[in-house]
Amino acid sequence: MSQNIYDRVRANPKFTELVEKRSRFAWKLAIIMLVVYYAFILVIAFSPATFGHTIGSGVTTIGMPIGLAIILIAFVLTGIYTQRANGEFDDLTNQIKEDVRSAE
Repeated sequence: MSQNIYDRVRANPKFTELVEKRSRFAWKLAIIMLVVYYAFILVIAFSPATFGHTIGSGVTTIGMPIGLAIILIAFVLTGIYTQRANGEFDDLTNQIKEDVRSAE
């Protein structure tokens, strides 16, 4: 019985659409995060003085707010993915479930 349901889900064109859309979107966000992170690491590796300049007369360097910004970017990208997953991706999932139920 469960194999039959699995086969119907896999055969549904909306399932293929869901998998493709979700994969493309996740890869885009992952690439953005990797570029941001590795750019930060490369600057640290090849030009450490760039992030070593202090802000004002304090001890905080430019690298600290940039590092914090990278963490915030990760949270924002996660929020963007979650918002789309809870909207478009969940809608497609519910349509697939309805299609499979109606085929029974």
